[in-house]
Amino acid sequence: MNDKIIPSVDQLKIIINQEEIEAKIAELGKTISNDYAGKELIMVGVLRGSAYFLVDLTRKMHIPFAIDFISISSYREQSETAGVVRITKDLDLNISGKHVLIVEDIVDTGLSLGYLLRNLKTRNPADLKICTLVNVEARRIVEVPVEYKGFDLPNIFVVGYGLDYKEKYRNLQFIAEFNRP
Repeated sequence: MNDKIIPSVDQLKIIINQEEIEAKIAELGKTISNDYAGKELIMVGVLRGSAYFLVDLTRKMHIPFAIDFISISSYREQSETAGVVRITKDLDLNISGKHVLIVEDIVDTGLSLGYLLRNLKTRNPADLKICTLVNVEARRIVEVPVEYKGFDLPNIFVVGYGLDYKEKYRNLQFIAEFNRP
């Protein structure tokens, strides 16, 4: 492996391997497809972290849907939330009257997602639900309803499969606990 891409072994502890991720995504894709059959669904990926998860999830779905992206910022190049959330890239599609599924890489404090839910509800979607690959209840400050979740994790810092540290390590095909330098 390329040392410039992969952190040193003492920084990583793989906690969810590629096969486990693939199996969970297949399960989520089937469930979401069944739940939204016959409905006009718009899947909203929260950039940048959800990109890997969203693409693989949609490949496991068997219903028609549209995809859009939104980008919000709250971390200001830090690993801890700043508490201030803003939209940096808005939706291109009109979600009024549509079934909207927000797709996230991780839900931890709920601050960003709480803000996003409040904002999107003002646009009058038929319904608004959340799907996340990683759920960290132990860090929750703002309660958000997560209807579809991949993995519940304790309060640890993780990278891989879209999750990053300073915009790096998203491309790892597994999820690992990361000991920050």
